Amino acid sequence: MDASFDRVADSAEEWTRSWAASMSERAAQAQEMSQRVAGLSVSATGGDGAIEVTVAGSGIVTDLRIDDRLANWSGARISAEIMATMRRAQGRLSAAVAEIAGQTVGANSETARAIVASYAERFPEVDDDREQGRDDSRRERGGW
Repeated sequence: MDASFDRVADSAEEWTRSWAASMSERAAQAQEMSQRVAGLSVSATGGDGAIEVTVAGSGIVTDLRIDDRLANWSGARISAEIMATMRRAQGRLSAAVAEIAGQTVGANSETARAIVASYAERFPEVDDDREQGRDDSRRERGGW
């Protein structure tokens, strides 16, 4: 009876070690993903290349470059194009985060699905044609 008990105890110990190692590995993968997303930077251009907006993994604008070609544009037009370009940059975050998640925690993991869904909800991908149409409608209403 003692030998049987020892085998069960050994098996339980082995399972516990395996589970702990698995949890440690998952934690390390999640940490790596977090660090890579924190260091992420995505850019988009607008205004026929005269505007470039860069956003961090958080969606915050980290760089804005405006070309002198915009000198004759109205302030309203420049503002609208900057905002549209920023939305395009933010909309690219989900794909970039999905790639990082796939490389770290696995694309089909619960963690990856939750984080990518969060990004997709906060920063929806912008259809360039739809965004352009929205800008055109502002121009038609006299917004520019």
